[in-house]
Order: sequence, then structure tokens, then C-alpha cells
Amino acid sequence: MIIYPTMELLNGHCVSLDRGRLDEPSVWHVNIVETARGFAAAGAEWMHLTDFDAVEGRDVNAGLIEEIIRTVGIPVQLGGGMRGRERIERWIDRGAGRIVVGSLAAREPHLVRELAKYHPDQIVLAVDVWQGQVVTEDRRETGAFSPEGYIEAFGDAPFAGIIVTDIDSDIDRLEASMSLISRLAGVARAPVIASGVVRSTDDIARLKYIPNIAGALVGRALLSKTVDLGEALRVAQPAPEPVAGFQ
Repeated sequence: MIIYPTMELLNGHCVSLDRGRLDEPSVWHVNIVETARGFAAAGAEWMHLTDFDAVEGRDVNAGLIEEIIRTVGIPVQLGGGMRGRERIERWIDRGAGRIVVGSLAAREPHLVRELAKYHPDQIVLAVDVWQGQVVTEDRRETGAFSPEGYIEAFGDAPFAGIIVTDIDSDIDRLEASMSLISRLAGVARAPVIASGVVRSTDDIARLKYIPNIAGALVGRALLSKTVDLGEALRVAQPAPEPVAGFQ
């Protein structure tokens, strides 16, 4: 299972959001580029970035994101404000390893399927769930889609992955969030990446035994130091196969 150390950007700062609310961000006072390089130094294979300014139509973090892509030394999975082919392909041209598509998939599913076919292993579908329904329009509007039906509607579109986020998740209902992600992993044909459910390395150990869970985004837990990245990467590795002894 791949651990994606994660940073979310807002006004040039690294932030975390409580249930997707942009008006109440928690700001982490870290050097963003150096922190990203630290992820690579610790052994991460990928990292994940979300640009919340781009969600609001602002491109203020573009230079920072480009610097991370150029210098961090591992591929970057990038999301936020990917509302059309031009922007998606521009970031692929700038070196982003994967692009995460959310609201565009609800508005123009045929375009997103086409992009997934044209850019193999580079388009990731984001499925954000709030109170049992898929949220569209960058987490502001609850749509009429059940998450199972939404995923199944894309059939065998060749996504690099499907990120499932339970926006309503909190520490008191982690079991419900795990159950949701497990259920959706069972209907998805692309590998599922869990988001918002890792508070400790025990959560990683649980996720890696759920069929079709290929990765987990880990952000707040790394920044708050409740999870050590090196330990998380170790726990995420598959258990060694038993070897028969021979006399």
C-alpha cells in the first residue's frame, strides 16, 4: 500500500481543513518545500498536494507547486480546481505525476473518461462523500449521487486511482468512515486511495488488509507528529509471505 504524505495549500501556507471548511483552516508553520523534500528523504514514493486557492479560482500557488514538482524528487499527485482539459494538461506538461479530478467528473463524465484513456495512469477520480451522498462543486453542493452508483457509472474507465474522502469523518465515527471506504473499494474497478481516516499507524495497518485499497493520504497526522512517516511506510509494506522450512 502506498502512503501519500499530503499537504494542502491555501494563500501560500500549508493548512488542514475541518470537514472541508475553507473558512476555518488550521495553519501549519512549516517550510513547504523543505517539508516535501523531507517526505522523499524518508522514503515516500509519492506525495499529494491539494491547491485550495485553485478551487476558488486563484492561481497564487502555481510557482510553489512547480518548485515542489521540480525539486522534491518524487512524483506529485495534484488536485484542486481542475475544471477543464486545458488546466489538467497544462499541469501534466509541467511535470505533475497525476491529476486529481473531482467536480469536473460530475459535470463532464465523458471528458474525464477520455482524459483517463489519453493519459494512462495519470488521472485520479476524487469521490467526496457527505452524509451518504457525493459532494460536487468543490465540496459545496451535495449531488443526487450515491457514492456506489457514482463509482459504478464510470465502469472500467482506466483511472490511476479513486480517492475516497468521507468529509463528515471525525475521530468519534472512524469506524463508519472505514466501513464506507471498504464498501466503495468493493465496487470500484480502479484501486482506491483512502483519505481522511489515518490518525495513527494502527489505521494504516487496518487499511492495508482491505481488498482494493492501494494507498492512503496522510496529512494532518504527519504534520502534528502523531504519525511518523518512516513508521507509516514500514507498516504499509505487505507482510512477508511465510516460507516453508526444509529439512
